[in-house]
Amino acid sequence: MAKGRYHHGDLRAALLDAAEELVRERGADGWSLREASARVGVSPSAAYHHFASRDALVRALSERILSRLGNRLADACKRAAEVTADPDARERAAEQAADPDACKRPADPSGADPSGADPSGADPSGADPSGADPSGADPSGVGPGGVGPGGVGPGGVGPGGVGPGGADSRGAGRSGVGEGGVGSRAPVGGAFDLQRRLIALGRDYLHWAVEDPAVARLVFGAGATGPDSRVSPHPHDVLTAELDRLADLGALPAASRPGAEFVVWAPIHGLAVLLIDGLIRVDDARAFDRQAERVIRATLNGLCQEPAPSEGWPAVHTAHTDRRRSHLGQEGEQVGPGAGDLLRQAE
Repeated sequence: MAKGRYHHGDLRAALLDAAEELVRERGADGWSLREASARVGVSPSAAYHHFASRDALVRALSERILSRLGNRLADACKRAAEVTADPDARERAAEQAADPDACKRPADPSGADPSGADPSGADPSGADPSGADPSGADPSGVGPGGVGPGGVGPGGVGPGGVGPGGADSRGAGRSGVGEGGVGSRAPVGGAFDLQRRLIALGRDYLHWAVEDPAVARLVFGAGATGPDSRVSPHPHDVLTAELDRLADLGALPAASRPGAEFVVWAPIHGLAVLLIDGLIRVDDARAFDRQAERVIRATLNGLCQEPAPSEGWPAVHTAHTDRRRSHLGQEGEQVGPGAGDLLRQAE
């Protein structure tokens, strides 16, 4: 119980804490401002000094939750960057960003030299000194487009999997979708995986929703925030910063960048809703994370392959993007950090 915890000067925060507890116990609509006041141990009139109505309290709570989620997602991206850091990562990022065809080249899950040189010194003519069948038949019975040793890889592309454009002699799709992600030169889990940060963001979004479904439903609801809401960092801005980063590194085509945050958010959010509503289930925590990774990789790889539209992509809006547009249009005013600021904070 929250009663007895209120101290002078902290009533607003105490009411928000009580409201969050009530949301977890009864859902978004099963409580009143009077009940939140009673839980804190003050009269409703005292609560009205901070919140004019229950709706005002709900909006303030939603803003606090969204800000907390934004920080959580930014931290997840930062941790992913720290885990995958190695001395050569920046050099390889620069090489890839300078290569205009990086997004189109099939990734080699073996980690082979992208120049095509064979470190084993094998005959460049393609002759196999072992006498293996030159047709490519695998004596184990697994074809060159079969499932790799780790099972089907994230996004449905295994180490020897078939890409949407068909399989080449290495099993990587001609469309350029490899296990390490679009244009990646290292396998999944390697030190250099351009999609890893966004995968971490999507996983944490899903974990947050499943771990706290009542609170997630509160902020999922229409009208959870208002025209004057201020959320910093907003989860949308964290996602935007990460997509800008991919585009800057050459791992997302410039033509696909406009509105990509909505394309990526839709399947992540959809999977979250399916999970918390019990419409789909996964066997364990590892399966949960792999499913999240598959959805995100498939979406990012699809963005990399889409043709440029002749008329531009349709504009998509949320309450948050409308607020940002409105405030940025007013000279000298901006709500929260911009995407570039968030990107710098995460690095």
